[in-house]
Amino acid sequence: QVQLVESGGGLVQPGGSLRLSCAASGSIFSINAMGWYRQAPGKQRELVATIISGGSTNYVDSVKGRFTISRDNAKNTVYLQMNSLKPEDTAVYYCNADVSTSGPTRGDYWGQGTQVTVSS
Repeated sequence: QVQLVESGGGLVQPGGSLRLSCAASGSIFSINAMGWYRQAPGKQRELVATIISGGSTNYVDSVKGRFTISRDNAKNTVYLQMNSLKPEDTAVYYCNADVSTSGPTRGDYWGQGTQVTVSS
């Protein structure tokens, strides 16, 4: 099995910054892609950013220029640096990973979520 553990959420004022981390562990052979999603109250979960094993990234338009996704392949960890935060960024942020296990199988895994609140 594969576990994803997130950290780094919290309360921040508008214009502030936070850095989220997500570490994957378990029977991992390779991680094909990792990403961050978020879900605000009363809204559907949306993709925020993804990064594939080769390093290519993709962002939702609303965070381009403010958020940066990166990964440390040696640590099976993905990061989300969030700058210039806005109240509309408030949501539970979920880590996602497309993992090939030593099974061998391939599956989609989720973290438990971390709350990000942007408020003055």
